[in-house]
Amino acid sequence: MPSGRGPYGGTTRKLVLAFDVGTTFSGISYSILDPGQVPEIRGVTRFPAQEKVGGSSKIPTIIYYDKSGKVRAVGAEATRDELQDLIEEEGWVKAEWFKLHMRPKSISGPNSISDIPPLPAGKSVIDIFSDYIRYLYTCAKTYITDSHVTGSKLWASVESNIEYVLTHPNGWEGAQQQQMRRAAVKAGLVPDNDEGHARIRFVTEGEASLHFCIRNGLTTEALKKGGGVLIVDAGGGTIDLSAYGEAPNKKGAFEEIATPQCHLQGSVYVTARAKAFLHDFLKDTKFADDVEAMTTYFDKSAKLTFNSNPLFIKFGSARDRDPKLRIRGGQLTLLGEHVEEFFEPSVSCIVRAIKMQCITARKPVSAVFLVGGFSASEYLFTKVKEAVQPLNIDLCRPDSHLNKAVADGAVSFYLDHSVSVRVSRYIYGTKCCIRYDVNDLEHLARSSSAFLDATEGQLYLPNAFDVILDKDVQVSETQEFRRTYYRSAKDRSDLAEQAAIIHCYRGTGQPHWFEHDGLFTNLCTVEADTSAICKSLSPQRSLNSRSSGRPQRYFQIAFDVVLSFGLTELKAQIAWKEDGVEKRSPARIVYDVVDVVDDTE
Repeated sequence: MPSGRGPYGGTTRKLVLAFDVGTTFSGISYSILDPGQVPEIRGVTRFPAQEKVGGSSKIPTIIYYDKSGKVRAVGAEATRDELQDLIEEEGWVKAEWFKLHMRPKSISGPNSISDIPPLPAGKSVIDIFSDYIRYLYTCAKTYITDSHVTGSKLWASVESNIEYVLTHPNGWEGAQQQQMRRAAVKAGLVPDNDEGHARIRFVTEGEASLHFCIRNGLTTEALKKGGGVLIVDAGGGTIDLSAYGEAPNKKGAFEEIATPQCHLQGSVYVTARAKAFLHDFLKDTKFADDVEAMTTYFDKSAKLTFNSNPLFIKFGSARDRDPKLRIRGGQLTLLGEHVEEFFEPSVSCIVRAIKMQCITARKPVSAVFLVGGFSASEYLFTKVKEAVQPLNIDLCRPDSHLNKAVADGAVSFYLDHSVSVRVSRYIYGTKCCIRYDVNDLEHLARSSSAFLDATEGQLYLPNAFDVILDKDVQVSETQEFRRTYYRSAKDRSDLAEQAAIIHCYRGTGQPHWFEHDGLFTNLCTVEADTSAICKSLSPQRSLNSRSSGRPQRYFQIAFDVVLSFGLTELKAQIAWKEDGVEKRSPARIVYDVVDVVDDTE
């Protein structure tokens, strides 16, 4: 437990539940907050149908649906051998890796899309995510009820006062958070209103892993050197990298020192490449139908033990034999160089990403922490260690509970809140018109689009892009970024409502103009009722009018577009002055409504 975590200051008992829904495995951690007591973080370690005696911290992220779309088996229950006949007889459909169907377009790649299993017919990713977290909720309830003294009374005392923390990859953005929030509402975790939505918090897997490392004292020695630490969360679907350093003048606080990264090169893609190799290697042989069994064994039993030596894949009986295919006694021998090819894209991706984080970090990185289920791979750890040694960087792989890092860290995020400064990933701004300048070469090149403003009598250019928050800027949770804009009209009533569209620029360099080149996306529209101030607007006179040759009367209103990060979600507002007092529109969560891959197309 980190020093500085004091007693819970609330007046009523509360439960914090963290759900880490991973691509292949998921976990639950929790904390019971009792007034005056120092909170402790616990993990759910018993789940239905677990094979492991003594429990495990995670269960498979799998759901089976029957033909009518009803949930039939979830988690470890879905992997029971006795279910296989029923699955085949009744035509159940498996949903797996479904989390990756939420991925933003910005991190999709042509080599990864075809590897992701399709969603069951008639099911959206929100439907499946909802069914799964409803199951996690039931597991948490059962575990807490059974594991604590007077567990039923304990659960009854917190059931209506539960706050949730949902984890997601570094590359997930507002659109993905909105999907997860909708799934939580659909699952019945919270009501569909502002109060219910506020009970759901989000944290990136990278930041959750940092909290886990801090809580377990893993960062202490690294930070003594005055540098930063890099968290590499190698999971089933994604590789998440996050760099942090101690915040100046604030003991125990951390800040992001580089833009987080997220790559679709997790361990499932190693398995996918192995499956493709086996399919090609055994096609047109009598073992072609055994590829699925071989792939399953590779994934569950052989992959993480690989160390460059030949790998033995069990799949059949002692009678299965073909020396030409290196099959003896129901066992296929995979050459080490072939298995290395399965790993190579993921290893290279991680090494490149580590080097990039070290280059862009605001302070030297002194240690790398490799966490997540994929980090248990001996081959991966060895290759990454070889790559970082010349950089004079220590590589640490926590010995115990690698698969608990994100779930435990998510609860620590709620309790300890160690990160107060984060780095903006993109450029955020809005489209506006600017006054035409005959001495500006860019303006001259766009002179054909210049227009005469009917109120001010001045020439303007449309489609200028005004940056409100730049990329790679360190932003504190209380910091706001704002720009002032003006709107003019001949009649006061035309200024009674204001609206601004927030755009995100995902390209490189600094954009000056809004182009329809696919690099700009619309995030949200913020609106404000400014009718009250309109009544007090004084008329103004244009300096001249190109249309009539004499000054024209008009009205003008000034307002600010305000962006703030808050905890983990970017929010936008419109602010204006009424009688010297600032007024604001309701805050809107900023997210890209089209930044979700539709795999049903």
